[in-house]
Amino acid sequence: MASRVAMLMGQVVPCVKQNASKIRVRRMELDTNLNMYFKKDEFFFAHDPDKRCKSGDIVLIKELPEKLTRLITHKIEEIVYPLGDITDPITGKKVTVGKYREDVEEANRLFGKSKDAFDYATAPPRGRLEGTRDFTHGETYIKYHEDGKDQPFAV
Repeated sequence: MASRVAMLMGQVVPCVKQNASKIRVRRMELDTNLNMYFKKDEFFFAHDPDKRCKSGDIVLIKELPEKLTRLITHKIEEIVYPLGDITDPITGKKVTVGKYREDVEEANRLFGKSKDAFDYATAPPRGRLEGTRDFTHGETYIKYHEDGKDQPFAV
């Protein structure tokens, strides 16, 4: 019982295709025997020539009127939540672990801020550590065999 959906929300996963990103759309499927829902993942290739999204981003994709290639059937509409900057979808406030950042800042104002506390206001955006700790920008490739060498970008 498949239905056409105008827009889908999914997470970007590593991809080896040029000018495209691989998106995992997670849906819940009902098992009528157990009367329970189980996760079902579908993968779509979305046209992304600028490589705007990185692995882990939550994006909104839209189906293209015509397929660009045999695999590329969607295009990236927008990046809803970049990886690493968690936003509560209901209130739209930034979250740190289990608390709103506003509440943490208010507690720091009332009780005094620790000198070792992390300051989110002055922190640079994601991508500052590319090449040292953040390897999501690297070109991925398919690992065909184990040769004992470190292959950080292999899929």
